[in-house]
Formats: sequence, C-alpha cells, structure tokens
Amino acid sequence: MKVILKQDVKKVGKRGDIVDVSDGYGRNFLIARGLAVAESKASLEILKEQKSEEAALEAQREEEARKKAALLEKTVITFTVKSGKEGRVFGSVSTKQIVEALNKQGIIIEKRKIIDTEPIHSLGTTRVKVELHKNVIGTIVVKVLGSEN
Repeated sequence: MKVILKQDVKKVGKRGDIVDVSDGYGRNFLIARGLAVAESKASLEILKEQKSEEAALEAQREEEARKKAALLEKTVITFTVKSGKEGRVFGSVSTKQIVEALNKQGIIIEKRKIIDTEPIHSLGTTRVKVELHKNVIGTIVVKVLGSEN
C-alpha cells in the first residue's frame, strides 16, 4: 500500500514522502492516526500544490535573509571593555552581547544563528558570521575598544 505522509514518522519517512508500507500498518496505524493518507490522484494533486507553495515560501524567506545580510554588512557594533597596558583585555565580548546590541539597533537575530560562537578576547575589529538562512550567511563587524583603568 502506498501512502503519503502528513508528518514525519520515525523509521518510515519525512512529511510529504510517498512510501510503500504493508496494508495493515498503513490502514490501522498511519491513516487511523492521521499520520498519512492513501495515495490517489486527488491526494497527489494536493501534495504537488503544497510542495509548490512551500517552494515559493522558501524562496521568499531566502530573499528576506539576503536583504538582512546586506543590512548586516553595513552594521558595525562597538564594545568598550576594560584593558590593561599593552592591549591586554580583561573579560570578553560574548555572542549574547552581540545579539543584544543588534536588537537595540532594530535587527532581530537569534543567538544560536551566530556561527562564530567563541567569545572575542582581543582588541580590534572582528568579523562575526551569522547564518540567516541555510544558503545565506551574513557578516557583522564587531569593534572592541579598550579602556585603561
């Protein structure tokens, strides 16, 4: 029996896959619990329509991510940290601080999207990469200035 999965099913397939399962498993488990529908011309048409809608939505998300990446390229974030003589830094700049500074500028980014997860321990300019979409990576310029005590 061929069925179209409505949700991800462990050890069977992902949402939208057409899989061949035994008749009893298909009728009594997958279809009965709403995890799948039997394959038919109508269900194949619906699946095709859903996949085209998902592709259009994915393209729109990618375009928005590209716009955000262009905005991030122009963004410079400046932090002032305590430092000793010879540029030695006491403390660091974490990804959480970077995200908070971006949020204050009106750019919303999740902390887990930052690829360079190591804190910044040195003075100067650092480029931090952010994954905005699976195909789009933006870059933020972070300047760390020292203030001697």
